[in-house]
Amino acid sequence: MWAGVCLRRSEIQAPRRRADRYPEAASTFVRMQRFVTSTRTALLLVVTLTVVASACSADSAVEIPGSDARTLELAPDFTVPTHDGGTFSLDDHIAKDGRPIFMNLWASWCFPCRAEMPAIDAASKTHTEIAFIGISVKDTRAEATAFVEEIGVTYTIGFDDDNQVDDEYRPLGLPASYIISGDGVILERIFGEVTEESLAEKFAKHFG
Repeated sequence: MWAGVCLRRSEIQAPRRRADRYPEAASTFVRMQRFVTSTRTALLLVVTLTVVASACSADSAVEIPGSDARTLELAPDFTVPTHDGGTFSLDDHIAKDGRPIFMNLWASWCFPCRAEMPAIDAASKTHTEIAFIGISVKDTRAEATAFVEEIGVTYTIGFDDDNQVDDEYRPLGLPASYIISGDGVILERIFGEVTEESLAEKFAKHFG
């Protein structure tokens, strides 16, 4: 389509230069110029609408209807092996359990991770209405397991052996925590160490 428009523009250069000698040619030039302008405008509108439609149809977004409509990000699904010999799948949890999730990404070599884990464990016992899972990332299974057993963690622990979780969630650093609603929407990201008190405040804010 753009080639056709360019060809038409090249064809109308000669009449434009001879407008004073050929009034009919000048009139044709004006009509053609208007056609080119209207065609450009129409193409620009089509491209703009296509980009907007693509952005609005992204699989990772959920539009919340209402006067204060906003777009929220769905938590990427993942499946990881767990310390108790089973597996944890986010989609399965949402379908079968439905509780909100507090997910903590950590590593045994991360000192703030070590400092906050007892507080997270205590919070998991107080807030049983929320599912807790800690996932070891960028770590070896042996070192992560040794640390979990040293601390005596009682909530679910997973191992990101294939870097799936780290690749999908891309934490800015460790520790990194995510509060996820029962239908899989990321409500809040937390980068840095948490305490039992700070978690209680955040849960109250999101879940009442």
